[in-house]
Amino acid sequence: MKLINQPLDRIRLFSLATIQMRTFHITWLMFFVCFFGWFGLAPLMPAIRTDLGLTKAQVGNTIIASVSSTIIARLLIGKLCDVLGPRKTAVRLLLIGSIPVLLVGLVRDYTSFLLFRLAIGVIGASFVVTQFHSSMMFAPKIRGTANAITGGWGNLGGGVTNMVMPLIFSAIVGFGYAPHYAWRYAMIVPALMMWVVAWLYYRYTKDTPAGNYSETGRSAKGARRSTDWSVLADWRIIALTLAYAMCFGMEITFDNVAALHFVDNFHLSQHTAGFWAGLFGFMNIFARALGGIFSDKAGNRWGMRGKGILLATVLLLEGLGLLAFAHADNFVTAIVYMLSFALFLKMANGAVYGIVPFVNDSNIGLISGVVGAGGNLGGMLFGFLFRSESITYAEAFTYIGFTVITIACVVLLTRWSSAQPAGAAPAKSPTAPATA
Repeated sequence: MKLINQPLDRIRLFSLATIQMRTFHITWLMFFVCFFGWFGLAPLMPAIRTDLGLTKAQVGNTIIASVSSTIIARLLIGKLCDVLGPRKTAVRLLLIGSIPVLLVGLVRDYTSFLLFRLAIGVIGASFVVTQFHSSMMFAPKIRGTANAITGGWGNLGGGVTNMVMPLIFSAIVGFGYAPHYAWRYAMIVPALMMWVVAWLYYRYTKDTPAGNYSETGRSAKGARRSTDWSVLADWRIIALTLAYAMCFGMEITFDNVAALHFVDNFHLSQHTAGFWAGLFGFMNIFARALGGIFSDKAGNRWGMRGKGILLATVLLLEGLGLLAFAHADNFVTAIVYMLSFALFLKMANGAVYGIVPFVNDSNIGLISGVVGAGGNLGGMLFGFLFRSESITYAEAFTYIGFTVITIACVVLLTRWSSAQPAGAAPAKSPTAPATA
């Protein structure tokens, strides 16, 4: 192993030689398997809905529950990353979060299922660890790209989950078990995956390139002093939170409702619907990374203002794509529009976290947590549209599309600080005068 105790200025995707690259790969894998636990139930909802006799409103409530608990969890996890370090935080989150994932098969009615989905939602906070940890390991000029790749490959878990969990369900049914048992046994798989990755995280990562907090002398007490809650008054953080609500909030909402939408509106089987819903998430293998790469390039050339314009542009295109998807009158057209808005949505995810590490470098964990929580806040609010008996899924997508376009305009009008290249040292004062 090469001992390089500084952030890397280059991403070597096929290398595990340095602690930075080992952490890079393990931290996205951690978020990936957490997606299996977090959204493993989503593609199985047609079977679960029948098994538990859920109404549309009750299904909507479980969707809201699955993302609402993550809001508070992401705020807390961001703080814990600053205090305990990302390594200890990740291991604890994986082990504790695996408990409701493993035990959700014990539910027998709507109320217990709702509570379990609420508890499982906590593991969605793993995203904050991923973004914090990759920010610690890479130099400013490529930090946006590193965050986008780790976040995107972690989000890829949402797509793979939609494809794989119906296959696991079908395999269990093939062994002679009834659907009543099959979806319950299927959830054992993501719990086991989380245990394995918890061990990998503990064994093969460090908090920083120089070592763990305990090894570098960075104490919990010192970390607490460095966390400044007053930064939340910075309008740029509010704008980023709104933007992330529109892109990641829509992503997790779509992960939750896509299979049901395709089953109910285009009469697909659960397995086929899961495949097409999974294709949406599978685009994270490259699309979120594109957002981060373009954000770094825009920042190096035009400063933070360039990053802001890029974010506004991809949000606008996401909103327009959503409107087109909502009004698609056949399955093929719907898939084409889905892939279109998915591309820009996931690029927007990457573009947001291409900005986050540069707003205030002394509070990256806190800001990552707040902005990340904004994504789940968006998902929770969007969930109310999909639980309504008086609003169709197509109408819900339409309302969200117009909202995304509105927030794109807000982002465009936001002043993003000095025009220095984003690869330079980020501004430390959250209240420094901003220029257009």
